Amino acid sequence: MESVHTVGIIGGGQLARMMYESAIGLGLEVKLLAEGPDVSAAEVVHDVTVGDYTDPATVKAFARTVDVVTFDHEHVPTELLSELERDGVAVRPGPKALVYAQDKALMRMKLGDELGLPSPKWRICDDAAALAEFGNEIGWPIIAKESRGGYDGHGVWKLDGPGAASIPFTDSLAVSAGEQVQILAEEFVDFARELSVIAVRNPDGEAVAYPVSETVQANGICVETTTPAPMMSSDHEAEIQALALHIAKELDVVGVLAVELMERPGGEVVINELAMRPHNTGHWSIDGATTSQFENHLRAVAGLPLGWTEERQPWCTMRNVLGGARKDLLAALPAVLGDGGLKVQLYGKAWRQGRKMAHVTAYGADLEDVQERARAAAHYLMGDDDVMEDDGE
Repeated sequence: MESVHTVGIIGGGQLARMMYESAIGLGLEVKLLAEGPDVSAAEVVHDVTVGDYTDPATVKAFARTVDVVTFDHEHVPTELLSELERDGVAVRPGPKALVYAQDKALMRMKLGDELGLPSPKWRICDDAAALAEFGNEIGWPIIAKESRGGYDGHGVWKLDGPGAASIPFTDSLAVSAGEQVQILAEEFVDFARELSVIAVRNPDGEAVAYPVSETVQANGICVETTTPAPMMSSDHEAEIQALALHIAKELDVVGVLAVELMERPGGEVVINELAMRPHNTGHWSIDGATTSQFENHLRAVAGLPLGWTEERQPWCTMRNVLGGARKDLLAALPAVLGDGGLKVQLYGKAWRQGRKMAHVTAYGADLEDVQERARAAAHYLMGDDDVMEDDGE
């Protein structure tokens, strides 16, 4: 395989920004195709092209300047990525893998029907009547999702009865954009907790998995992860890691694969969603693991050997900082960084209420202490507290 010197990242969000940091140590040149000149990654990457990632001419011209293309998000059209591959461009992950992160219906068919992996009951519903029929068959409530395009709680609905079955067909992002919508109906899983596991695979088939994380969601947004997941046996963790590695191999993923899971009260897990790029639930690894998910993603797409994934400390909690009452995060840093066991990543974004602005990571030997410190720091940065103290959450 030819050596990779230049990595092209499509998408200019905070994931690309953090990938760039890892590229520096690896000696990789990064070029960015960004949505605008002032997005998060464009503030730090020196070689930036501003353009539309759905425009074939723009994407193809960008791809000709790099050795390999990878992604900050999964929204580049699959057909366009297939054209790049036919033109001889290395795309990692490739479109044949990425489509299962882009289309939740195809994911369910592949993972549940073909591979027999643990999945909720599901069905594609073309209209409200079909959605109501599904709910009546399996019992309410149910979950409805847009098969493509949803993120951070958008395009996902919990429906309590047949009277709500029309909501996804009128309130979806696709309908708002004047597009046809395909709705995936799923069983509502009454889970005990949500989990995530990050696997990474390179073109030679070498693959590693990170410790399993317990995640906390609010309004469809990940607000916290704790790694390793508390109260989980080593055997159960190994089973979940093996599941992620199996999916990565079966889908021929190159780069990071994040597998989001729901754990039933009895301990059985059900696959919720996939992502094929560095993932919010893996941010803890920047400071909490031997090799971060961002470095391992770049190692994978560049065809390099993968790094160790073990925790540096017994416990690590990552807490997202959302746009809140405090708009000047830099001014708040002295109080937060007084905790020497705490790390902060600011994303350089313009303030907006509820927007992911940063994250904090705390680590140490005592689980309760680590969680309290991460929560206190995040709340302070959001302006929820005037002093650095935990609110008892």
